Amino acid sequence: MQTLRMIIEMRTYKIKRGLRAKFLKILKSKALPEHKKIGMKILGPFLSVEDADTFFWIRAFPDLKSRTRMRDEFYEGKLWKEELEGKLMPILEKYDVVVVEAEGDLGSWR
Repeated sequence: MQTLRMIIEMRTYKIKRGLRAKFLKILKSKALPEHKKIGMKILGPFLSVEDADTFFWIRAFPDLKSRTRMRDEFYEGKLWKEELEGKLMPILEKYDVVVVEAEGDLGSWR
């Protein structure tokens, strides 16, 4: 029996002070539906309880090749280039992405 593996991006976003809700509204209403349409699996966002300007979310892909294709499709697409980049990047203070391989969809809790 073959084990299902996925490529996971664990993403941490630090938003400029007081603008997390604004960022999340745009992310949830515009960006996440586009991600899903392209075929990315999304988990989150998860709001930090220790920092009101930070949140976490996860994007999942079947493999590295799909990740590259889907990521390029989103960031080279009309929605990102003509709308979202100009709205989201100015209020994003910093972000970190860790890419891992997980077994069994999104891994398993132990």
